[in-house]
Amino acid sequence: MSKPVYNRIKAVLAENGKTNLWLANELGLNTNTISKWCRNDMQPRIENLFQVAKALDVDVRELLVSTK
Repeated sequence: MSKPVYNRIKAVLAENGKTNLWLANELGLNTNTISKWCRNDMQPRIENLFQVAKALDVDVRELLVSTK
């Protein structure tokens, strides 16, 4: 059974030509944390999700997988 996907952080990073390392530096977080978010092994807190959206200059909704 495949693991559920909740966020699109990895995809949005790729669409914007950015890396996990870039995002970690922008947010002042460990690259392991960003990697876990990108693999959907762990989900960011809502505050962090808004920080990611701001760093990538996207609407926060673009970082989530739609339920519809």
